[in-house]
Parts: sequence; structure tokens; C-alpha cells
Amino acid sequence: MPSRYPIRLKLTIATLSPLFVASITCWLIGVYIINSRIVSQAMDKVRTDLNSARAVYQGEQEHIRDVVKFTATNPFTSRIIEQGDRTMLRSLLSPLLASEGLDFLTAVDSGGQVVFRARNPAAFGDNKSADQIVARALRGEQVSGTEVISPEELVKEGKDLAAKASIEILPTLRARQREEQIERSGMVMVACAPVRDSDGRIVGALYGGVLLNGNNNLVDRIKKIVFEAVQYQGEDVGTATIFLGDLRVATNVYQSPEKRAIGTRLSEEVYNRVLLNREKWVGRAFVVKDWYFASYEPILNLQGVPIGSLYVGTMEKPYQQMKREISLIFGVVLFCGSFIGLAISSFISSRLARPIRELETLARRITAGERNLRIEVNTRDEIGDLASEFAHMTQTLTQREEDINLLNRNLEQKVLDRTAQLEEKNLLLIKTQEDLVRAGKLADIGMLAAGVAHEINNPMAIIRGNAELLQMAIAEDDPNREEVDTIAQQVSRVERIVGSLLKFARQQQKRLGTVALPAMLDDILKQVGHQVPLTGIEVKRSYAPGLAGIDGDGDQLRQVFTNLVLNAIQAMKLGGVLNVAASRDETAGTCTVAIADTGTGIDPENINNIFSPFFTTRSDGTGLGLSVSYGIIKDHGGNILVESTVGAGSTFRVVLPLRQGEPDRVRPAADP
Repeated sequence: MPSRYPIRLKLTIATLSPLFVASITCWLIGVYIINSRIVSQAMDKVRTDLNSARAVYQGEQEHIRDVVKFTATNPFTSRIIEQGDRTMLRSLLSPLLASEGLDFLTAVDSGGQVVFRARNPAAFGDNKSADQIVARALRGEQVSGTEVISPEELVKEGKDLAAKASIEILPTLRARQREEQIERSGMVMVACAPVRDSDGRIVGALYGGVLLNGNNNLVDRIKKIVFEAVQYQGEDVGTATIFLGDLRVATNVYQSPEKRAIGTRLSEEVYNRVLLNREKWVGRAFVVKDWYFASYEPILNLQGVPIGSLYVGTMEKPYQQMKREISLIFGVVLFCGSFIGLAISSFISSRLARPIRELETLARRITAGERNLRIEVNTRDEIGDLASEFAHMTQTLTQREEDINLLNRNLEQKVLDRTAQLEEKNLLLIKTQEDLVRAGKLADIGMLAAGVAHEINNPMAIIRGNAELLQMAIAEDDPNREEVDTIAQQVSRVERIVGSLLKFARQQQKRLGTVALPAMLDDILKQVGHQVPLTGIEVKRSYAPGLAGIDGDGDQLRQVFTNLVLNAIQAMKLGGVLNVAASRDETAGTCTVAIADTGTGIDPENINNIFSPFFTTRSDGTGLGLSVSYGIIKDHGGNILVESTVGAGSTFRVVLPLRQGEPDRVRPAADP
């Protein structure tokens, strides 16, 4: 008799075979993709980190340039240099070394002869006109950059400076051959600016700078800003280094827990790519004692010649550990999934086989009286046994078919009902997604606004200071005084815009209290006349009697209502009626403040954009007022609704919950 294979075994094998093949294939492909993606993301991150490090490096150069430029443009500097008063130069320049973090600051006269060195007052009288930086400044240029200073020049600027610049060259694997044992040249950030008298004639120059040899403060600041002191097993993940040629002169890479790797050198491969070919290099590199994902770019002097390089790198160990953990987790998940699949497959196959056997027995009992039906059976399992009895059940299928048709009709109706419910849920999901997109945009714009405002503040402070110096230096009746005053006014305007940006970006936490809306609105209407003229504007108030206080942040709500009142007044340039109303809905648990004007109204194409950041139709506006107001009201669990007719005016309705502990009771209409 041929072997008989139960259908349960066949179902189990048929189910598990593709599952095991798919699991192993997915594991192999997943591990490969995860590993390549982690390496790719690490390379992208270190490339971005190098850009951030370059920004910190350039920021230090700009600081030195600004200090030298501001000191050189001081009216007293030109008079002191012309007089050759070294005592006055000492009182002017020496304090700047400590206060501004400079390593040297030197003044020369119009012929290039050194008048005073703040770090080494005893060394003066030598001529610097052959120095390209000084020569360019004496020709009227403002120069800043990175240069290499010889040991002799370092001694003139200060013997201690020359000693600080001296670095012992340590043997390093994979580095090119060098004969010298000690590097005595100094890599410096330097800036030089001409000094002019009141007639604009160049009477000398001022140059100063910072020595990078051993300047670990700069690389530590780069590491802190770029990597935020992230550690792995007690070691800093990120490192930064400044190279003079192929020599580490400032670094936070450590040879041992207490010793920085200053004096070690760049590998020959990276040296050829970065310094000889002037290319940025990003890749996996062995740095002193560990593998890093590293990024290098050349540092050029004022003539465009590579004199060193800037490096940032992140340790490879955390990424290797991450790859191992992800691979392990992925493998465990697939193994557990396969094991669960085995159990489910065994259970399902058992459940499938049992009713088939029962149906076979039932069919045999129903058709026990039939003798002449003959069916060929080719399979050797429960299905084959069932087929031999199936022919005897044809007469009962008609009734079953009618029952099935009825069931299908009922099922179709249920499907229609479920489809309608699903469409309703989809509409709610789309609305929720729109809210999330709006919140994401506001967060991103807030971060951008904070960054832009921060970057603008520093140069604007310098512009404001120079404008004030010009105002003090130019008489009131001078024909150029009007232009200088205009500069100062425009700087003030930029600072107001920057302030608005910072206010928009700053996420303030609510300070809840009890807010009396009628008193607050009356006070705002009383004070607003000091900000904008109310000529030709009639103010009408309509407060519901017995309007009690609500929960909220008084300062934030005052900011919202003040902004709405100011917008309404500014929309009525030719006069009109300002209506301010407040009402209370105990059933909904809300309070509504309506501010209406009879001004120009809002164009229909702009109505959906008025709460978007930086959108404005006024030439003097920043486009942040309504965005900030919208965020404050949303944070209070309320909503702002707007109705407007062009030429007839606009109405803004602010709906707020009476109690902040019950935000679900507020039922505002659709968001604007």
C-alpha cells in the first residue's frame, strides 16, 4: 500500500518552507543594508561636523579681525601712533590682550617700523614693511587669515610665545619621513588693519593674532559645539585637531588618559590628498590609536597656499557596537518570528485537518444508501478521501447556495456601512496630519529664526557701535550727519525685527492665573493710544454682564489681544469703528472675545495665510504677530476664527476655555 501523508504535515511544510527562506534572506539583506546605511550616515555626519568646525574656526578669525579693526578705527589710536607715545599705546593695547584673548598685538607707523608690541614692549624699532600682511594694511587693506610665523618673529613678539609654539615631533605610524625633531614655527590666526587720521591718511597699521600651537581651547570649543561632549565607554566620541603641515599643534585626541597627542603627525595618504592636492578628505582613518570616521580640509594662508588642515572625527567603536546590536536584534526578531510562525502553522494546519476529517465522516453517513456512484481518487490524503464522498452531497448544495446568497447580500450591506465609517475616519486622519504638518513647520521655522537672529545680532552690534562713534564724531550741522542718523535708525529697525524673531522662536511656558478679560481689554484700549493714533476711530465695548475671570497666562493673552487691537486700528487708516466684545458660554465651557473693525478687510486669497509665519501685507511688518498669537491661543486649548469682507472690515474671534484643566470642553470651529 502506498505511503499516506496527512494534510496537516503537508500544510505545515508548505507554510514554513517559504517562511524560513524569506527569514534568512531578509536577515542577510537587512544586515547588509543596516551596515551600509550606518557607515553612510556616519560619513555624512562627519562631513557636516567639519562644516560646523569650520564655522567655529572662521568665527574666531572674525573675532580677531573685529578687535583689530575696531581698535585701529578708534580716533585716539591714530593720534597716539603719529606721536609715537609708547606709554599711551601700552595703556590702549595691553589690556586688549587679556580681555580679547589675543596672543600678540603690535602697532607700526606708516613706514612699517614697529612702534609698540603689547606682549613684548621692550622689542620695537624693527621694520615690518617687508611682511606681506603689514604691507597690504599700509596700502589700505584690511587683512585677516591664517599664517605661519618664523621662530625669529615669534621671539620678537614674545619669548614665552616662541616657547609655547615649540613642539616636539613624535614618531607616528603611516606618516611621511621628516628629519627635524622639533617644530619651532608658529601657526597663527592674524588680522591687520590700517590706522587713518581724521583726514583719511594712513599713519600706520595695527596687527594682532592668536597662536594656534598648543591652543587647545579652540579645538575643545569646536568639540563642545559640534559633538556636545557625547562619550562612549568614558571616552569622547568626537575629536578635533588643527595641523601645521602634517603636525598636530592643537588637538583633543589623546595618546593616554592624561596626554594629548600634540606632536603626532598626519598619515602620508591624507597629507598627499589634503595638503598637496588641496582636496577635502572624508573617510575611515586610523587616528593615533583608534579608527575614526574622519574629515579633513586644508587651511590656506593669505596667498592661497596650504599650510595646514582642520580635522574632525567621530569614533568608529559606537557605530560598530550599534551595528552588532542591530544585527543581533534583527536576528532575534526573525528567529522569534519563525518560531511563532511554526507554532501558528502547526495550530492552523491541525484546525484545518480536523474539520475535513469530520466532514468526511458526516458525508459518509449522509450518503450511506448510495451504491452506484464511482469517483476516481488520485491523491493519498484527507482531501482525496473527501473527494470520494463529495459527489453524494450535490443535492444538498442548492439549499446551501441560497443561504450563501442571503449571507452575501447581508455582507455587502455591512461592507457599505464599514466603508462609510472608514471614509469618516480618513477625513479625521487627514485633519490630524494637517495639524502635525503645521506644528512641524512652526518648530522648524522657530529654530531657523533663532539661528538667524543670533547670527545677525553680533554684526549688528558692531554696526551700531560704529554708527554711534560716527554720530559722536560728526557735528549736528554736518551735511553727512543725516546719512549717519539714517544708519542708526535702520539699525534700530533691524534690531526690532531680530527681537520679533527671538520672541517667535522662544518657547515660553504658560504661567497660569486668573485673568479678568473686561479689565484687561479696557486697559489695552487705554494704553494703545500711546502706540498708534486713534484719530477718527470710535471705540465701542460690549461685555457680557457678570463675566468672571478665566484661567490663563495674563501676559501672553495681553500680547494676543494687544496685537489684534493694533491690527484692527492699522486697518482703519481713514477712521472707522472698533468693536470689542466679550461673552461667555457656560454650556460649552468657553469664553469668546470678538475684535471687529470697519477697515479695508482681507483679500480672500490671503485669508488662509495670515497665521503663517513671516506672511504680511504691510511694508513695515514682520509677519510674526498673528503667528505668535495663534500659537499662544492654541497652547491655551482655544482657537482663533476670522471673518472678513474686502472694503467692509474684519472680525477676529478668540475662543478660550474657562478652565485650563478642561481643554476638551472647548469646541472651536475648523482651524483658519
